[in-house]
Amino acid sequence: MNTLPWLHPDRVALLEAGLARRILILDGAMGTMIQAHRLDESGFRGERFKDGLDSHVHHDHAGGCDLKGDNDLLTLTHPDVIREIHEGYYAAGADLVETNTFNATRISQTDYHLQHLARELNLEAAKLARSAADKFSAQTPDKPRFVVGVLGPTSRTASLSPDVNDPGFRNVTFEELAEGYAESAGGLIDGGADVLMVETIFDTLNAKAALYALSEVFRTRGARLPIMISGTITDRSGRTLSGQTAEAFYYSVRHANPLAVGFNCALGAEDLRPHIQTLAGIADCRITTHPNAGLPNAFAEYDETPEHMAGVIGSFAREGLLNIVGGCCGTTPAHIAAIATAVADCAPRALPALSTEAA
Repeated sequence: MNTLPWLHPDRVALLEAGLARRILILDGAMGTMIQAHRLDESGFRGERFKDGLDSHVHHDHAGGCDLKGDNDLLTLTHPDVIREIHEGYYAAGADLVETNTFNATRISQTDYHLQHLARELNLEAAKLARSAADKFSAQTPDKPRFVVGVLGPTSRTASLSPDVNDPGFRNVTFEELAEGYAESAGGLIDGGADVLMVETIFDTLNAKAALYALSEVFRTRGARLPIMISGTITDRSGRTLSGQTAEAFYYSVRHANPLAVGFNCALGAEDLRPHIQTLAGIADCRITTHPNAGLPNAFAEYDETPEHMAGVIGSFAREGLLNIVGGCCGTTPAHIAAIATAVADCAPRALPALSTEAA
């Protein structure tokens, strides 16, 4: 995978140049911004699915299932909403925005009986983000904007049983995961993504399937994109759901030679600090993080203000821990603007020299 040429060498050169100069800014939450639109079932369905009929395939996949909550579907039914969110983050100072594809894998879309849309969802989501990126890049040529094609964790886990009475049972295979990830990645690439990010990884075996799929997609195409990898520490035990520490997680995915590795979601910035410090001490690639706006309250809302979150993130930057930073659940353009200001004068984390042992 890593001997292949870059698919977009000019864009990779611009991205590398930006990373060498400063800490780059990733966008914030997609779900938080979508929720602010208060769309109902008809809003999620739009014209295409208003009668439960997908006219594009001429049979009823979505008739007997509520689609409210399928945020990825809004790429097709309300592209104006998604475009507005992307542009809001670019306007707030983001260098990179993530595609609206967190659950746009065949496996996750099965929950809505829309698995047949997986490739289309990824393709159109990348096109939307690409359009926004190009618009803002044209306005500020000295600050090029980039598109991060997102591959989420899926709604299933290859390492753990969903049945407490049958610990050996699995409801998905490695091969099924890899096939689904390959389909989604193909759409993201064809839609214009600059980087692919395997994110919110709670099960490293799922991530391994994604990384394998990417290697096969790149091999077939004869060219590759940079990869970002972001795990999630699910609670204060300091481990992923499948049981890995931050250090073990990094060494499990290092073989993919990622552009950046880090953690997102689950915890707020302060609680992520020790895990980011661990990665910064061992990783021979860049460090990325996009934490939640604190921990959710009793109403599943996030209370951490932009000012508070930016203060914590700013301390990360002054400690030399960061190369790319943004926000996850509960964050808004206001959070991203505050974070961008907080890290503006901080040097990016320097890449460590590889020892002969590590090489």
